[in-house]
Amino acid sequence: MTSLVDQDPDHLGINDLYSDFVKNGYRDRLLDGRRAMAHLIHIWHERNNWSHKVLPAFAECFDLGRVHSSQISNLRNGKLSSPGPEVFLALGQSNEVLYRGLESIKDRLSEAHPELLKVLSESCLPLETNDGKPIGSGGFFEIFVGSLPLPTCFDWFIEENEAIGLSAALAEYFCNGRPWRQCREQVMSAYPVSKPFRRERFAEVMAGLRDYTVEELDGELLELYETYKALDGNVLNGADGFLKDLRVRASLVKAQDRLLTN
Repeated sequence: MTSLVDQDPDHLGINDLYSDFVKNGYRDRLLDGRRAMAHLIHIWHERNNWSHKVLPAFAECFDLGRVHSSQISNLRNGKLSSPGPEVFLALGQSNEVLYRGLESIKDRLSEAHPELLKVLSESCLPLETNDGKPIGSGGFFEIFVGSLPLPTCFDWFIEENEAIGLSAALAEYFCNGRPWRQCREQVMSAYPVSKPFRRERFAEVMAGLRDYTVEELDGELLELYETYKALDGNVLNGADGFLKDLRVRASLVKAQDRLLTN
């Protein structure tokens, strides 16, 4: 039997891993992992409009692990440095149960926690890997320690000072230079979100009445990308490609504003 030591390291991908480990010390990898985890938890909660109490209550209801709302908050802010295994169990197993849908657990939820059922019935989108499977406990842990990259559909970061410019560029991007009144119906039909408060917020940003915060943009980006695809049909290499294109548009809008004010 051939051992791992006897096999070609290039075939196993060991040389690439070794190269990454040599370039980046473990402290840097942990910092990167903590930031990636914060980003992932933030997106999960923003997309579903969850409070920090939802996942702890769900995990407790089905005995899936243990995580407190304060830990969720600290994970989301990148401040939880050493969560125990029960936290990753709670996150991964909750995600896997939600991936299967609410139908099989609805009766138990309605009896044990009707308020939680109401929240999850409104939205309970799971986090998926690149191949469409739910991120499990091991996946959450590997992301947290920096040994596993984020799934490509979540692999972006928006800086605080970008939010206003990106918000201004969105209307230009979706309306293609037309007044909002002329394209409102078409754009709102393309926006895939059904929740009233998110639709109202989106319409206000398109009309220039407000800007998205960076937290809101993080949670909206996948749906904004779907809106773009419905309007234009161009894939743009996923949400990250859409964000890069939007940044270019934001720079052009900013340059035009400078010309008008000079």
